[in-house]
Amino acid sequence: MQVSVETTEGLQRRLTITVPADAIDSAVKSRLQQLAKTQRINGFRPGKVPVSVIKKRYGTAVRQEVATDVMQRNFYEAIMQEKITPAGYPSFELKNDKDGEDFSFVASFEVYPEIEVKDVDKMKIEKPVVEIEDKDLDNMMVTLQKQHAEWKEVKRKAKKDDRVVIDFVGSIDGEEFEGGKAEDFTLELGKDRMIPGFEKDLVGAKKGEEFVTEVSFPEDYHAEALKGKAASFAISVKKVEGQALPKVDDEFAKLFGVEEGGVDALRDEVRKNMQRELDQTLKAQLKENVIAALLEKNEIDLPQALVDQEVNALREQAKQRFEQQGQGQNLPELPADLFMDNAKRRVSVGLLLGEIIKQQELQVEAERVDALIESMASAYEDPTEVVEYYKANEELMQQMNNVALEEQAIEWIAANAKTKEVKKAFDEIMNKQA
Repeated sequence: MQVSVETTEGLQRRLTITVPADAIDSAVKSRLQQLAKTQRINGFRPGKVPVSVIKKRYGTAVRQEVATDVMQRNFYEAIMQEKITPAGYPSFELKNDKDGEDFSFVASFEVYPEIEVKDVDKMKIEKPVVEIEDKDLDNMMVTLQKQHAEWKEVKRKAKKDDRVVIDFVGSIDGEEFEGGKAEDFTLELGKDRMIPGFEKDLVGAKKGEEFVTEVSFPEDYHAEALKGKAASFAISVKKVEGQALPKVDDEFAKLFGVEEGGVDALRDEVRKNMQRELDQTLKAQLKENVIAALLEKNEIDLPQALVDQEVNALREQAKQRFEQQGQGQNLPELPADLFMDNAKRRVSVGLLLGEIIKQQELQVEAERVDALIESMASAYEDPTEVVEYYKANEELMQQMNNVALEEQAIEWIAANAKTKEVKKAFDEIMNKQA
């Protein structure tokens, strides 16, 4: 086998591979002989069909099969010989496949870029630090109360977080428009579920009041005919409702599965959950800050094959989300452009972190993997069952090993960069994450 390597452009490589005629001709002959023993052809006894007859009938198809096998086998032998690592599957182009002549073909593919992670010690990274305070726990308890609150009519002006029941009619230039009218419409104030400005006159309104609110539809509004248009809404307030929060007592604690220990036990459990979510959020925020600094200092060439693979993976994830929401039927294939930027970023991050793992000879820490699984399992009703399920599944364990290695690479960067701890409030971090 003769091999010549050519760099065509950037990461693209072109291998021209020549295989001696005897190698392919003998393979074709051997396969034809095997067929002669198994094929049934009228006029010949089974197993006694002459090879010349088999060649006349099946020769072309057999040679194509052999050519495919020879190209694949010799390609992998060639890249091992030349110490080349392809990124993605190659495309083959047959150059010569004539009987009695050397067989030759061209394999075109991309290679991984040569990566040198630079300037880690110059990266400026912010590491948020948060402590859960009593007021944060108190606020979370109020949130839990609101989740089980009852709506009751009140005889006062509406305020933020109240609920109003209204009739409204929308018009543009004095003409009603389609979809701009509703009766007995329930709206929770402060959730910004309507177009900007719609709620401004409802805060402070009372039952029985009628007024006209002037608004403008956003320029990016989903209805083409309404984009950027000024509109008037005639609104009639029919009811104002406020939240009646449940009392925080032992019965309230039981709503969350706390059968013993009452309110104190509930607060302990809530704090644990808050801490777990906070730890995950802080880890994600640090990771994002590290990655942003890493990408800023290291721009690398990307194999298009890897980017295309990532685009397809992101597209499939999006499709699955639509299907879970009941919107997957008759959904056209989403264009690659929607995912291209994200795909390029993910490929870049993967290559850079992979290089750090390689350079620093990072090894999977079993204790870290166990901690990751236990942390994830703690959110379930039976954590032990989840842990056992993961440890019995080789594919899931490999995923957790990869996550652990990635974490180690992120921590190595943070430890060697100019990392500054910055104190943040619980709400600031968690609201940003939300």
